[in-house]
Amino acid sequence: MGVLALAVFCLSACDRELDVQQSYPFTVETMPVQKDIIKGQTAEIRCTLKRGGDFADTHYTIRYFQPDGKGTLKMDDGTVFKPNDRYPLTKDVFRLYYTSLSTDRQTIDVYVEDSFGQMAKLSFEFNSQRNEEKEKK
Repeated sequence: MGVLALAVFCLSACDRELDVQQSYPFTVETMPVQKDIIKGQTAEIRCTLKRGGDFADTHYTIRYFQPDGKGTLKMDDGTVFKPNDRYPLTKDVFRLYYTSLSTDRQTIDVYVEDSFGQMAKLSFEFNSQRNEEKEKK
């Protein structure tokens, strides 16, 4: 009788459905980025997507917004981003190139999102220097 009770207890605790995790946390790491920039200069931003796990159907997108200053951001494959438009992120190691188009202080916010709604935000600030100030140093 005890063995039968143990068997019933063990079998009732089993769940026949497989628990498949699809959403994993992630971060985006960057190498140090220059702080000073002059109009027309391009800053390189080296990025690595670090995944907490791997689910084959997870897709990542990237977009940016520029709250201060004026400039352009492009991907290492030549794609020039438009602010707030989403672009597919197809590799884990990538480079972004920010080109200054103003003499004001500039800030860009880069958002990487997965297909499950998780997001990583990166912010970069550039202090603008005029060409004359750069030549004096």
